[in-house]
Amino acid sequence: MTKISDEDRERVNLLRLVTRSKNEFKTLSLEQLSRLQELLEKKDYSHDKKAHKSKIKLLGKINVRIYELTEGRGIWG
Repeated sequence: MTKISDEDRERVNLLRLVTRSKNEFKTLSLEQLSRLQELLEKKDYSHDKKAHKSKIKLLGKINVRIYELTEGRGIWG
């Protein structure tokens, strides 16, 4: 049986928030977004092409949202 790390548990919890709805994604704090970004970058999905593609796409969305929050305006609404 594989031991689930605290970081894996935290990453999954944050991903659940993000995937619940688009509105949930917009409610994440800058700290939560930064932490999710860090946890995703650490995780290796190279063995699963679809998961790796989703990771890259989500990291892009996180970067945009962090930019919006730090610049104080929403570019796309």
